[in-house]
Amino acid sequence: MADNKNEQALVSKVWKIANVLSSDGVGFTDYIIQLTYLLFLKMDYEMSKLGCQSSIPEEYRWDKLKEYDGLELISQYEETLSALSQMNNLIGTIFIKAKNGISKPVNLKKIISMIDEENWLSMDGDVKGAIYEGILEKNGQDKKSGAGQYFTPRALINAMVDVVRPNIGETVCDPACGTGGFLLSAYEYMKKQSVNKDKLDFLQNKALHGVDNTALVVTLASMNLYLHGIGINRSPIKCDDSLEKEPEELVDIVLANPPFGTRPQGASNISAMRSDLYAATSNNQLNFLQHIMLMLKNGGRAAVVLPDNVLFEAGAGETIRKKLLNDFNLHTILRLPTGIFYANGVKANVLFFTKGTKTKDLWIYDYRTGIKHTLATNPLKRADLNDFVACYNADNITARKETWSEENPNGRWKKFTYNDLISRTNTSLDITWIKNDEDEFKDYSLKQLFDLVKEKSANIATAVTELETLIAEIKE
Repeated sequence: MADNKNEQALVSKVWKIANVLSSDGVGFTDYIIQLTYLLFLKMDYEMSKLGCQSSIPEEYRWDKLKEYDGLELISQYEETLSALSQMNNLIGTIFIKAKNGISKPVNLKKIISMIDEENWLSMDGDVKGAIYEGILEKNGQDKKSGAGQYFTPRALINAMVDVVRPNIGETVCDPACGTGGFLLSAYEYMKKQSVNKDKLDFLQNKALHGVDNTALVVTLASMNLYLHGIGINRSPIKCDDSLEKEPEELVDIVLANPPFGTRPQGASNISAMRSDLYAATSNNQLNFLQHIMLMLKNGGRAAVVLPDNVLFEAGAGETIRKKLLNDFNLHTILRLPTGIFYANGVKANVLFFTKGTKTKDLWIYDYRTGIKHTLATNPLKRADLNDFVACYNADNITARKETWSEENPNGRWKKFTYNDLISRTNTSLDITWIKNDEDEFKDYSLKQLFDLVKEKSANIATAVTELETLIAEIKE
């Protein structure tokens, strides 16, 4: 196990090379994806030195690659990526659609040399994982890479897992997994529950399932889990479009933050492909919500991050919400503030529901009104959600107590009965009750006000884009 000093030295080394490559025009996305490929080759080589059989053809192994220099190194590396991308196992998933993103031999050699100096197998899994996750997060913050869309704040992920409480032996799926944050948090939560070898083997190799439709993201997620000891023989991540077909297997738990916005132009018409959906719609989030509802076992539970429009959209939206209230126990909604996602102006909620029983009461926690977060100066922390977790009362959700009352109208935790909800216009669940302070902007700095203006502008631009897409679909 690496000591803390060695860990810090390695982190510093990884970042130093990232900065060198960045100054030479190589972005964090290209760096991390090439680091992933090379790190896997090195770890496979280390395992073979310990007597394990390698599945990588001899001519493409680490000890061969590191012998090359110059343009011959580039040529050998690209040939290696092409060959390994065609394999049908964990290797094929890690190297799916692999391409070289570093054109200068000297830069590629720097990464190879840095990786070759370390014995990665002997390093503690938490250390390897921490280094890798740090680069993933840095990549998400790089606005030019556009990778922020794949990230959900770790504080929010952990709070969701803390209240859903996955149990070892249960199956967990994220149908839009990004780099695997929800699956990793669920794994960390469950692995502490048992020392039984069979249960831990099931957890590491069978319990977790993720899907993403972007090859690069599948590679990053697979490697992220692999470095934490998950999916040693097969990756739990598949490269696929979750929405295009009915769930192949039902699961106990779904944890997800599906992509916001409309489906890309030219993408398949989900409503035309799926006869099992409750309502036909082009709304990406409503289709993901329906898919998640369908993929749960009876008694299965879900926690899903969804934008505000899911709560109030009429037509298909109302049909789906009624289904959710009548055939599922939609027991909790956490209203999230803006400023916690890498995309500006996102207004979202977490819906918590269980399949198979009708909703009796919906409890809403308003962590939006009057709350100010920014990624740079006041990022969301796990402690910020402690009150929500306490109010949720995962030990016994039937014993919950409101913090709202006539005497405390700004209490953030309030209950609504099924009859309250079903009688609302369009069965809207977009409910607020805390009064905004008339002087809510008085404590903002000039920069915060400017950021707020940009956020509102982003909201308007997003709404216009979605409206234009909807009008185009109607015309067709």
